[in-house]
Amino acid sequence: MKLHIATRHALFAILELASHPERQMSATDIAEKFNISSNHLAKVMRTLGREGMIDASRGVGGGYRFAANPKRLNLLDVISIFEPLQAPDGGEAGDDTAEGRALRKVLSEIEDTIRATLSSITIDTMLKIVRRSDDGKGAERAVAALQSRRWS
Repeated sequence: MKLHIATRHALFAILELASHPERQMSATDIAEKFNISSNHLAKVMRTLGREGMIDASRGVGGGYRFAANPKRLNLLDVISIFEPLQAPDGGEAGDDTAEGRALRKVLSEIEDTIRATLSSITIDTMLKIVRRSDDGKGAERAVAALQSRRWS
């Protein structure tokens, strides 16, 4: 799944802030860690603040702090702010044919699976995967464990 740049920036910021909930961090600090534009990240941070996922403090010593519950906030919550996650609504050439309807049905089922998967992975789960990925193979093992738990 390919994500827009703003979505990736938002996920990086959320994960960084949630990994240190007691700390306030500047957009510049987060941008430097992930080698991304601090100007673009600042726009993303304003959006996350409006959504109540982070708190912002201005002035000297200001910055951002994670404000959500990492056990409740999931990937779908963050991604859906920046991505249009919706099945095609029809109206394109060929959609009124049997093949078009079949394709729309399959794409809708794929969309449902994506939504279910993203909503099942919390920020807390992502932080566990991040911690396990330090050895290089931990992320693959963590994702495999998550998938086997979900599909069993």
